[in-house]
This record gives sequence, structure tokens and C-alpha cells, in this order.
Amino acid sequence: MAQKNATESYNDLGDNAVEEISSNLRRLLADAFALYLKTKNFHWHISGRHFRDYHLLLDEQGTQIFAITDPIAERARKIGGTTIHSISDIARNQRLKDNNKEEVSPQEMIAELREDNRQFTQSLRATHEVCERHNDFATTSLIEVWIDESERRTWFLAEIAEQA
Repeated sequence: MAQKNATESYNDLGDNAVEEISSNLRRLLADAFALYLKTKNFHWHISGRHFRDYHLLLDEQGTQIFAITDPIAERARKIGGTTIHSISDIARNQRLKDNNKEEVSPQEMIAELREDNRQFTQSLRATHEVCERHNDFATTSLIEVWIDESERRTWFLAEIAEQA
């Protein structure tokens, strides 16, 4: 009896597709965790006259970002790939930059999150293209919803940044 490779038992995508898709999902997951933590960091440290509005908005956005982390990781596993294992693994794979400054103005926070969400949307689109090329319709379908959510977050942050 011939031995099956690991990905054959999960799907018909093929080893190369699984590796390319799961590596893109791994970077996307690392960025989602980095964006989530930065959003929560700014949520915890926001101040100023719009404190309540910004505090609530960033909490809502953080919750939305965190909600996609499990589906990203599980999708990589469903197709036979691997995903993030640790904080250091996140650091190796993330493309979004951390912000460890002690003092960040509310305007800087909003502008930085706007740009990070824009960049995250670009990464979602790039991953979508990879999945589409390999006919991974289930992953592309999930990503389409996440693109819409990311664009909405960017829109809200851009509107606030325009007013600041």
C-alpha cells in the first residue's frame, strides 16, 4: 500500500499550494496579532478630549481583529499547513511594526493605526491572490470578509484623522 503524504489526507490542493498558502496565512496571522496588540495598546493609553469615543472605537476594532486570528490559524491547519507557535514566531513573521513608545499622541495613534490597517488590507489582498491562483475558494471567501472589515476600520480611522 502506498503511503499518502500529509496534505493528500486534507485536500486536493497539492503540496506546493499548501506551503504557499499556509506561509501567507502565517504572515497574515502574525500581522493580525501585531495589529491587535497595537490597537489594544493604543486603546489602553489613549487620552484627551475624545478619550471615550476613541477608547470605545479601538476596543471594538481590537475585538474585530482578534476574532479573525483563530479562523486564519485553523484555515492553515485545515489545508494541511502549520501556523504560529509562539510570540517569537509572531515576531519572525510579522510585517507590521510595533510601537513601544511611552508617549504617543491620540492623533499619532489614529494615523498609525490607519496606515497599519491599510497595510493589513494590502496583505489580505495579496494572500487572496495566492489562494485564488491555487483555487482555494474557501480561504478566498473568508479573506473577502476580512478585507471589508479592514477597509471599514481604515475608513473610520481616516475620517477621524481628517478631523484632527
